[in-house]
Amino acid sequence: MTDSVRATVLPVAAPYRLDYTVAALRRFSTNLVDVVAPGGTYLRAHRDDMGAPHVVAVRQTTGTTLDVRVVSGDMPLGVACALARRTLGTERFAAHFDTAAARIPWLAGIAGRMRGVRSPRYATLWEACVNAVVFQQVSIHAAGAILGRVVRAIGTPIDVGGIVVHAFFTPAMFNETDDETLRTAGLSIAKVATLRRVAAALDDGTLVESQLEARSSAEVASHLCTIKGIGPWTAAVIALRGLGRLDVFPENDSGVARSLLALTGERIDARATLAMLAPEQGMLYFHLLLARLEARGELA
Repeated sequence: MTDSVRATVLPVAAPYRLDYTVAALRRFSTNLVDVVAPGGTYLRAHRDDMGAPHVVAVRQTTGTTLDVRVVSGDMPLGVACALARRTLGTERFAAHFDTAAARIPWLAGIAGRMRGVRSPRYATLWEACVNAVVFQQVSIHAAGAILGRVVRAIGTPIDVGGIVVHAFFTPAMFNETDDETLRTAGLSIAKVATLRRVAAALDDGTLVESQLEARSSAEVASHLCTIKGIGPWTAAVIALRGLGRLDVFPENDSGVARSLLALTGERIDARATLAMLAPEQGMLYFHLLLARLEARGELA
């Protein structure tokens, strides 16, 4: 196929910021799966139903258009666009959050600066579960390093014009990996066991994304918590980052607490703030993440 056939335009409603949305999705500049090339093009390897990886490149061309291009593999452009819409929140709006945030003095500044960010979402429920479990009870930097080592160990590296993108590993690939390799990468025995249970639940139909989509967020959390090793915080992260549920917020998060303190300069009643932002309080999670990245100079 020619390059012109392999690319298409995806309309988005303004305001939209691909850079901020991708930053909220990837969390780290060292992310091996969600990669930003020089110039700002976002690269991501998606697997098809057979597990084969295809690399999709997304670039913001105007305030209301994204260029979506398949740069490795033969994924249909329609599928590539559907994945871009899912992961990059192009059709997700949080008008109430914007209005409510403007009335909260300590939040108004960051919300104004990050205007155009949409709520990103992992490409698969499995990936959301892996990220949430790996990030349990360890610092965000330690968890990022551990996940990077696991991805290097069992993911699929693809070279795209000199830039390496790693396709996230499948549940089958994880289960085929021995415990020693996973432990060497930094995963605890308990987390390995939890993820093997998640993989089994996905395989036997205990955990089905389409069924979770039809349930309330409270029901989703309750169902996820039936899997040993997944508690309320982990379930909230999966619901927010995996299912796009903005009506949830991962409470009792040490990183969130530090970010709130850094933004406000004092301890605040977080629950009162969440009540003001409901039912889109999940957007606060992404804004606090972006505030941390901004403070470290990692946002353009």
